[in-house]
Amino acid sequence: MTLPTSGSHSSRHKKTIIAVIAVAVVAIAAVLFPRSKPIPVVLHKVERGIVEASVSNTRAGTVNACRRAKMSPSAGGQIAKLQVKKGQRVKQGEILLELWDNDLHAQERLAQEQLKVALSRVQEVCLLADAAQRDAVRSQELRAKGFISVQQLDRAMTEASAKESACTSAKGDVEQSRSRVKLAQATLERMVLRAPFDGVVADISGELGEYATPSPPGIPTLPTIDLIDDSCMYVSAPIDEVDASKLKVGQASRITLDAIKGRTFSGKVRRIAPYVLDLEKQARTVEVEVEFDKLTEKDDLLVGYSADVEIIYETRQNVLRIPTSALLEGNRVLRYGDKGVLEERTVTIGLSNWENVEVLSGLAEGDMVVSSLDRDGVEAGATVVPETAPAAGK
Repeated sequence: MTLPTSGSHSSRHKKTIIAVIAVAVVAIAAVLFPRSKPIPVVLHKVERGIVEASVSNTRAGTVNACRRAKMSPSAGGQIAKLQVKKGQRVKQGEILLELWDNDLHAQERLAQEQLKVALSRVQEVCLLADAAQRDAVRSQELRAKGFISVQQLDRAMTEASAKESACTSAKGDVEQSRSRVKLAQATLERMVLRAPFDGVVADISGELGEYATPSPPGIPTLPTIDLIDDSCMYVSAPIDEVDASKLKVGQASRITLDAIKGRTFSGKVRRIAPYVLDLEKQARTVEVEVEFDKLTEKDDLLVGYSADVEIIYETRQNVLRIPTSALLEGNRVLRYGDKGVLEERTVTIGLSNWENVEVLSGLAEGDMVVSSLDRDGVEAGATVVPETAPAAGK
């Protein structure tokens, strides 16, 4: 057997070291120079369009109805008739429920009969008064001719005056009877609950046979019927106090709802609270109400939905703009240059929102900027290749 010499062993050891070094060099090169091809990026053209400045709510707002009535009968009593159901639509003046009122109907009928008696009485008494007045006139004529004495004339005149006073008194009784009828009818009306406006019955807390009572002063109780006018709705939302000075009634707004994804509703500011709300452990805010524009039954909005509002306080037309996603810290952008090499530009910006930024200087119309800034290797000096850009914002 021939044993290996020390020289051959040393040669193999050197080859192994060289191989390891070569692998290490390749690995380091792969780390330092991972990309041999241009980086695909999303490019946007610098173009002219609309840029809006807006403010948004600090916490979720709530959809409310412009009119909502939580009603109970103005008098207490047992529910005798419940004319509506939950979710039913009603018209203004429609009866919602009636309380037991047989005794009040009896009182109203009694008042009507008393009125009839009073009318008959006034007719009788006033007829007698007319006859007495005619007798007094004739007595005056007879006295002028000397056919009757002064005493007889005086009796005739006194009787005519007394009958006239009785007629006036009887007419007063008629007016009293009419007032009693109106009082009975008003009392009956208190036993009926009517819809104050067109709307939908949101809730009913009473049932047939149960006793309904109005809320005593200072003691809130559950309303018997909750009625909502869903033809007009608005969002009540808090806006940070630092943005309050930018808001005015009538400003255009956009409303989004968590319950209806992918849709934006238009609206207008209808009210700005005249004070700042200071709640513990919360930022100071101003409550703003934004009313929906042109709602239809197909919109199917529900009171109580959570909502966000974007109130537009300034708009500029036909200005240079870029997507907000293309802007780096320090108002820097990456411009697509010659041969696909990115170059850094510092720009002066104007109005901005979540979608677009107005460019005052630093770029020209038609320049291309990168919006996919989060991709590896996208920086000044990198070689890139354009990718299809998404549709531009409005």
